[in-house]
Amino acid sequence: MKIFATKKEITDYFNRKPVKVIGFVPTMGALHKGHLGLIELAKQQSTQVVCSIFVNPTQFNDPKDLEKYPRPIADDIRRLEEVNCDILFNPQVTEMYDDNEKWHFNMGDLEHLLEGKFRPGHYQGVTQVVYKLFNIVKPDVAFFGQKDYQQFMVISKMVEKLNLPVKLVMCPIEREPDGLAMSSRNIHLTAYDREHSLVLSKTLNWVKDNFDKTKITELQEQAAQTISAEPGVELEYFEIADGKTLHPATGASESFVALVAARVGKTRLIDNVLL
Repeated sequence: MKIFATKKEITDYFNRKPVKVIGFVPTMGALHKGHLGLIELAKQQSTQVVCSIFVNPTQFNDPKDLEKYPRPIADDIRRLEEVNCDILFNPQVTEMYDDNEKWHFNMGDLEHLLEGKFRPGHYQGVTQVVYKLFNIVKPDVAFFGQKDYQQFMVISKMVEKLNLPVKLVMCPIEREPDGLAMSSRNIHLTAYDREHSLVLSKTLNWVKDNFDKTKITELQEQAAQTISAEPGVELEYFEIADGKTLHPATGASESFVALVAARVGKTRLIDNVLL
């Protein structure tokens, strides 16, 4: 696996060796099976696969959250080599940002719903860095996990509005054997937290199983009550939404998704299920 730390290195490499299909998996590191699944899918659909590891400061609302975000780069490199990733792009913050950069992308309501409401400014930071990475790597196909469903919608809107020449692929959520959605943040869960975190996936599955039998409002109320009653879990939102707009689902919706965010102990977790 080749490792590049600067824009010039990776640009020069592809200029010397043009590639038919570049597959791209952008990450913030602390790689788990979910990330590696994205790499493996990218390998099936691409000639060469680039993974980026960059903990992007502009998408963090809380400086403490940025500071404690895990950065096990040696372990990440080993994992990427095990799945035969072709290229790692691992830049420093100074390589990606100048001191006085301005960025604003108009993503409409998506910026203020659900994650946007609880993490104001988050998606401006996400679009800013993904736009930069797309311009550096110039991928033909980019792969993202379904766990960040709203993020995928935001990036899709950016690709569409800015007419970027990249195809986006959303890949299913990878879960632990007991159902917990894989996340780099799971390492912060205590044994107590880990046990009680399962209420999120269990409740989502319950909603999925009862979706055709029960009214949406009743499902939401029951799900919110179940999660709120779980010890050590503080619910931020549980929403059954229109899969295309993320507005509250109605009878006119053509696709549906249930999304949840909660703090389990000191760790914030998100999860969702397609209905």
